[in-house]
Amino acid sequence: MKSWYLLVLLVSGAQTLCVTIESVPGVGVDGTIQTELERTVSLVCRPGSAPDLPPREGWEEEEELVWLRNGAVVSLKAGNQKGSSSVCVTPIIHGDNGATFTCHLRRNASIQASVTLNVTYPPTLSGSEEVSVEEASPLVLRCDVFANPPVMSPLWTLNGSVVDLSAGGFTVTNDGFVSQLSASSAERSLHEGRYQCTADSPVYGAKTRVFQVTVTDKTTKFPLVPIIAGVVVVCLTGLFAIISRWSRITKVARHTCCK
Repeated sequence: MKSWYLLVLLVSGAQTLCVTIESVPGVGVDGTIQTELERTVSLVCRPGSAPDLPPREGWEEEEELVWLRNGAVVSLKAGNQKGSSSVCVTPIIHGDNGATFTCHLRRNASIQASVTLNVTYPPTLSGSEEVSVEEASPLVLRCDVFANPPVMSPLWTLNGSVVDLSAGGFTVTNDGFVSQLSASSAERSLHEGRYQCTADSPVYGAKTRVFQVTVTDKTTKFPLVPIIAGVVVVCLTGLFAIISRWSRITKVARHTCCK
C-alpha cells in the first residue's frame, strides 16, 4: 500500500531541516488520517533535509525523536528513537477519534510534524427486540445513535407510519448517544405494534432496529412488602406478650414457694 507523508520545515541557517510522518493508511492534505474501528494505523517519523537541498551524510541516524499523543509523551522502546521512530495504534477504538500524534526532534521541539486520527463508525442499530408492557405502565424504547460522522435525529415509525407524537402521547429525546421514544401510560389500541428506529449515516447508509411491542392486561400486584411488615409486627407483639406473661407466672410461682 502506498504511504503518504506530512512534511513540516524549519529554516536553520543555510540548512533546512524537517520531520516527516509517513502513515498507512495515508495522510490527507489537511493532516488527518481516515480510519475505522478495529483497524490499525501505523506511523513512522523520520528526520531529514528539504528535498531541494543536498543531504548531510549520516546526521539523520543520530537524531533522537519524541512522540506525543495529545500533548502527552508516548513511551518508546529502546532502539525506537534514533534515525526513525514508529508508533502503531491497534486496534482503533472510539477514544482514538480526534487523537493528535506529534513527532519532533528532541534537541529542537519546533522541528515537528503532526497528524490527527478521524475514526468513523456507524450507529449500532440492527436486529429486533420483543417488548412487553402492561397497560397503564410506562413504555420506553431506546436506540443507539452514537456515530461519526453524527447522524440526524432518527426516524421512529409505528406499523409503517411515522409515529404521531400527539395522538399517542409520545415524547422523543436525543442526547447524541441514545434516541428515546416514550409514553407515560401504555394503551393497547394506541401503543401496541411494530416500531422501527432508523438512523441515516452519510457514510454507512441507513441503520435500523425493530421493536415488537405487546401491551398486556394490567395485573393486580400483591402488596408483599406491607404484608411481611404486618406479619413481623404481629409476631413481635405476640412474642413480647408471651415473655411478659411468663415473667408474671415465674413471680407468682416464687411467691407461692416462699409461703
